[in-house]
Amino acid sequence: MRIILLGAPGAGKGTQCKNIVARYRLQHLSSGDILRSNRAAGTDLGKKAQSFMDAGDLVPDRIIIDMMSESVRKAQPAGFVLDGFPRTVYQARELDKSLAGDGAIDAVVNLIIDDSVVQARMTGRRSCPKCGAVYHIENLKPRTEGVCDHDGARLVQRPDDTPEVVANRLETYHRQTEPLVDYYRKNGTVFDIEADKDPDEVKTCVFQRLQTLVK
Repeated sequence: MRIILLGAPGAGKGTQCKNIVARYRLQHLSSGDILRSNRAAGTDLGKKAQSFMDAGDLVPDRIIIDMMSESVRKAQPAGFVLDGFPRTVYQARELDKSLAGDGAIDAVVNLIIDDSVVQARMTGRRSCPKCGAVYHIENLKPRTEGVCDHDGARLVQRPDDTPEVVANRLETYHRQTEPLVDYYRKNGTVFDIEADKDPDEVKTCVFQRLQTLVK
């Protein structure tokens, strides 16, 4: 299977991606991981990306597309889940070109969730600066308020979990990435999943939809 996972930041894409990969034995193609891997390995694409990052600029579409297209080609026999790519309709069109002759995307799992729920989830997260453990002020409280259960460190709110940053990330998602849903819907490949539920309930819904693709 060839799957794209879409959803706003905080919708639970990371959790559901792990579930799908484990269940169907697919390769997890994360744009962030692949970018870091190319940089660490010093590939030509990695060096090009690094030059933009060193200058404080965004990595251009063309470099990301080339990186991801190469990874998709390598993963074709086993199938894959794309996470973090494509982010724009332009990237989606370029992905379609790279897949020409090898089969199109089989399913787009679209995790649907209200912005208000995302804001509550993300702004309520607290992290341990020592061990990286993650808590939530409402749903996953530490035994002692503000203190990590594992090492006693004071919990902090990560910079990307502040209300201002979360609001900006949501605005960017709605403007750039949400149009992908309409792009893929015309092909009948979009599976809409309500993500404002317990993660196990969401997993069950995702598997029920994907199971229709299993031959």
